[in-house]
This record gives sequence, C-alpha cells and structure tokens, in this order.
Amino acid sequence: MAFDYGEKRTGVAVGNRFLGTATPQASIHATGDARFVQIAKAIQEWQPDAIVIGVPYHPDGAAHENTTRAQKFGRQLHGRFKLPVFEVDERYSTTEALASGARDADAASACIILEQFLRQLLQAHT
Repeated sequence: MAFDYGEKRTGVAVGNRFLGTATPQASIHATGDARFVQIAKAIQEWQPDAIVIGVPYHPDGAAHENTTRAQKFGRQLHGRFKLPVFEVDERYSTTEALASGARDADAASACIILEQFLRQLLQAHT
C-alpha cells in the first residue's frame, strides 16, 4: 500500500508485488487523527505487508519542508500500524499523474510511487 502525503489530501494506492502492478484508490481528504482513521480502515481492508510513502525533494535532490513532513508521516504510520515503511523519491510523480489526465492526481501519484517501488523490488531480485 502506498501513500502520497499532502497536508490536505493523501493519495492512496494498493499493489501486488508479484505482478508488479498498482491501482489507485480514493484519496483521503482529511488531516490529523481523521486521516489516520481513514488509513486504518484502508489497512484493515487491504491487509498490506508494507507501506510505501512518497518523499518529495527539490529537483537537485535537496530536502525541503515537505520532505521532513513526509518522513514524519512515515514514522507515524510505522508507529501506529507496526508495518515496515519504505520511502520512495517522489519527484515529478504529481506532474506525471497530471500529464496522464488523472482525475485524482494524488491517488495516481501514489500509484506511480508504488509502481516505482515494485520495479525496484523486481530489479533487486533479478
């Protein structure tokens, strides 16, 4: 399961590591505890083995304010749900999602993040 963290919206995607595919889910339009209540429902429904989060960086690779926020979100997910959390560099994922005509750019971005992670997993095992 992957999340594209945003202060107001969080994109969600689920995937299959054996097939290397991901499917966007409805984004979460909530903050604070309400966001985690919705995440808990999604985790209960999908029973993921791990969580993947997108972590944004400047084009030159430098961290910025949202980098820190996304990493904190990842630590909160790990602490609350006791699942392994993996970080993926999400530079340009939203741009790619918008360019593809996604109606829910946050969910499509989460899908792109998860597919990138799954490709890395497959490459590591070949």
